[in-house]
Amino acid sequence: MTRLNELRDNPGSAKTRMRIGRGIGSGMGKTGGRGGKGQTARSGVAINGFEGGQMPLHMRMPKRGFNVPNVKSYNAVRLDRIQDYIDSGKLDHKLVIDAEALIKAGVIRRALDGVRLVLGATEFKAKKVTFNVYHASKGAIAAIEALGGKVDMPAAEPKADA
Repeated sequence: MTRLNELRDNPGSAKTRMRIGRGIGSGMGKTGGRGGKGQTARSGVAINGFEGGQMPLHMRMPKRGFNVPNVKSYNAVRLDRIQDYIDSGKLDHKLVIDAEALIKAGVIRRALDGVRLVLGATEFKAKKVTFNVYHASKGAIAAIEALGGKVDMPAAEPKADA
């Protein structure tokens, strides 16, 4: 049985910190591990990518890809999650399930640029459910329509020119 006055840290668990700039006997005195004089001996050095005036490597490399300026982000919701919320009574399957209903039920925290339905791990067995979402996967649409439900995707419909 160990006594309170015999408690110790495990060996090697606490590393003693290096005390820099405390005399030549410490091995880290005088320049404090910063080498000689010059810019790198001082604070505020920003020369990591600098190559002495030569074009730096990261600027010599070719640019790749394309950055889309107006990227949209969607709430991806699995059908098995919606099934759980319907079973617990937080979502009413008789009403149209859209972003507002999912936020009220707590399925998603906030509406982004739209809701996307994906199939999920388990089968969807809720009764007739109508969804009004931005996008749904083919498997999710098939699972919903097999039970007599319907998926409305207003964003997918072509807009008529006025």
